[in-house]
Amino acid sequence: MADLEGRLRHVRIVLLVFFSGLLLLMLLVPFTEPAGSVGDLSGKIGEVDNARKEAEMNPVAGAVYGFGDVNCHQIASRSYYLNGNQLPICSRDLGIFIGIVVGLAITVVVNFRPRFYMVVLLALPMALDGGVQAITDYESTNLLRTATGLLAGIALAFFLAILAREVLLPDRKKAVEG
Repeated sequence: MADLEGRLRHVRIVLLVFFSGLLLLMLLVPFTEPAGSVGDLSGKIGEVDNARKEAEMNPVAGAVYGFGDVNCHQIASRSYYLNGNQLPICSRDLGIFIGIVVGLAITVVVNFRPRFYMVVLLALPMALDGGVQAITDYESTNLLRTATGLLAGIALAFFLAILAREVLLPDRKKAVEG
């Protein structure tokens, strides 16, 4: 069982390193392009709206902005800017990625075992903020989007930790009965 606990910790560390690297790239790529050169990236989720711009960027920036292009609406007014360039993802997605890193760090550093109800409670503020915004004239602020995204990111990290535990560690009750 100790070996499986070690494997579980290893999986959490790999996820933490992966998402930390992705977050770091998203925060650094605006500095790899000339100040103010990226422009407005507004588009739609699931579509490649800025392929021409991404092709003109250095390869790393083009890849990271391409990731954002497909996975985020990149609406300019809902995004932060660094070096005069729009980030590859919106404020809510930035909060989600920060939350994933924070949540995974919690599960690695303190060996925290999250419960599923925590996932639901942490995801609820983003669902409410985004849901109300989608069906009414209410317009959330970037700070609130980032905060609710952060909580949802922690929820996602906790869900990944729960999933990893379920996959890697056998159910003790079944192991005793079997």
